Amino acid sequence: MSCLGCATTSPTTDKAMNDTIISRFSMTNPLVQTIGRTEPLADGSVRFAYPGVTTRFNVSGKAFWLQARSTSDQSYLEIIVDNTEPQVIQLSSQSQRIPLVFETPSPHQVAIIHRGETWHGVVTLEHIEIADGGLLDPSPLPHKRMLILGDSVTCGEAIERTADCKKTTRWWNPRLSYGMLTAAALDAQVNLVCYGGRGLVRSWNGRTDELNLPDYAELTIADPASSVVWDHGNYTPDLILSAIGTNDFSQGIPEREDYVSTYVALIKRLFELYPKTHIVLTEGAILSGEKKAALTAYLTEVQQRVASPRLHLVTSNHYPGDTCDAHPTKAQHAAMAKDLAPHLKRIMHW
Repeated sequence: MSCLGCATTSPTTDKAMNDTIISRFSMTNPLVQTIGRTEPLADGSVRFAYPGVTTRFNVSGKAFWLQARSTSDQSYLEIIVDNTEPQVIQLSSQSQRIPLVFETPSPHQVAIIHRGETWHGVVTLEHIEIADGGLLDPSPLPHKRMLILGDSVTCGEAIERTADCKKTTRWWNPRLSYGMLTAAALDAQVNLVCYGGRGLVRSWNGRTDELNLPDYAELTIADPASSVVWDHGNYTPDLILSAIGTNDFSQGIPEREDYVSTYVALIKRLFELYPKTHIVLTEGAILSGEKKAALTAYLTEVQQRVASPRLHLVTSNHYPGDTCDAHPTKAQHAAMAKDLAPHLKRIMHW
């Protein structure tokens, strides 16, 4: 058990009064595990912006402090200790020292998960400090690896909507998204590479001059002001799920040849990067009717043109959200994962 934000004296006072020893560890310490795209900095801190980026470590001690900041006040982290109830932290542009006091000094497993997405702010985890203890050997990560490419649904938008329907960035929760739930069901690591409002060839508003999937798939941080190119050698997925298209179709059905040829080029790029990886295409949960049928037909043509046994198509059921928000609800995300996992398990022989 632990208490996040409980009153604590400063490390200096603790040491003076109680001989408490405070040890500092960088976020690039080899005993700290990271799942997701991050940029390590020279001072030992790490930056990231995609949702679901997870930092894990095992620790012994009386307490620990996380030093963190964002480029805005719209970013949220959640901290989970020993798989207990998550504790949500709102960041700001001012560096914060976030305390967590353990009720027992026995070993604990800590997970820090980024809830927001890129346009909410770019987050920096600076370091951790531990009272009368230190980092322990990390727990093994799953051997299977997934990469999920998508838009706001993949990012977990509006999963934790409130009864008053007044949307804030606290509504996002990628941990409960179909992608992370599916990965958990398959015992796989997962990286989410997604951006709300974006598509394959155009954004929700019809613009083609913004970062869309072929652009941000290449990036660690998809922020035009400080974009960072991703080194694909850092993470080789066994399986890529591409769930893009809803925003391309928001202004109507896009021109067929442009859409299909762009998707074919993206698939060929991914196969070039990952010669043994399987790719699954899906049209996602929001589209219905004529638009859903058109996108499914486009994906079928992509599969035919690429003509690879490693390219698969899995269609989705329609999950329309509710009267509060058009994005799928928490329960609908769980249903989406339940729909999807058996197909991926069969394809991958997992």
